[in-house]
Amino acid sequence: MSGETHRLARTVEGRPLVGDEGGFAPLSATGYRGTNDALGALVEGGHGLPPVEELPASRTPAEHLRFETPFDPGKLWGIGLNYADHAGDLDEERPEEPASFMKPHTTLTAPGGPIRLPPVEESARVTAEAELGVVIGRTCKDVTEADFADVVAGFVPIIDMTAEDVLQRNPRFLTRAKSYDSFLVVGPWVSCPADPARLDDVTVRTVVNDEVIAENTLEHMLFSPPELVAFHSSVMTLEPGDVISTGTPGAGVIEDGDRVRAEVDGIGTLTADVVRTD
Repeated sequence: MSGETHRLARTVEGRPLVGDEGGFAPLSATGYRGTNDALGALVEGGHGLPPVEELPASRTPAEHLRFETPFDPGKLWGIGLNYADHAGDLDEERPEEPASFMKPHTTLTAPGGPIRLPPVEESARVTAEAELGVVIGRTCKDVTEADFADVVAGFVPIIDMTAEDVLQRNPRFLTRAKSYDSFLVVGPWVSCPADPARLDDVTVRTVVNDEVIAENTLEHMLFSPPELVAFHSSVMTLEPGDVISTGTPGAGVIEDGDRVRAEVDGIGTLTADVVRTD
């Protein structure tokens, strides 16, 4: 995969950054003076940002920075069973329409975490899932798949969590199983532009403690990112900062002290530590 031009991020101190594989510089070095975050730069003309190597500022390597969630998300959509192999692993039938659910804003946690497991008496089996996130950049309704690049700001790695034993008790408990605080990690940056061609041959991996638990390519999705954006825009108006997390190739059980990693080729790598609450 190729075609990335910018990574837009935000430090834990709130400083907006723009970068590439070589590191990050202040967003202000681009001449951008709008909303003080990465999403604002994307929405208000970010596609016209100058190349990072031409900026009048030195770059700091990503490993020397501490990142916050790169923007303040709006609606948070998740998609279940979007890889045929994952549905088979769970003995679930392939859905004929996207298996959508929503997560509250309070599930968000920053890159690095921590992901806070609930008390064992509430859930003793939590799983983590690596996913590709699609970030909406324009208010839109009833868009076509061909409109994808016009309404999407960029892509972001995501780690989604499920209290699996809660869900197994009753499928109607899905919202609760997905909604514990810190059950969604987003970051460390938004990768743009949102050219669908960039998604060719991309592999998504769920990694726990450096062990690859599951991996698959986007071509094995039941519903592609353009299909998901078109489908959900027919249900409701999508707005800048809305996120569609497009489903996982597979989940790994996580415990106190673990480290989870989402690897999305050409988009980024996201890690988070795991702790158990008292």
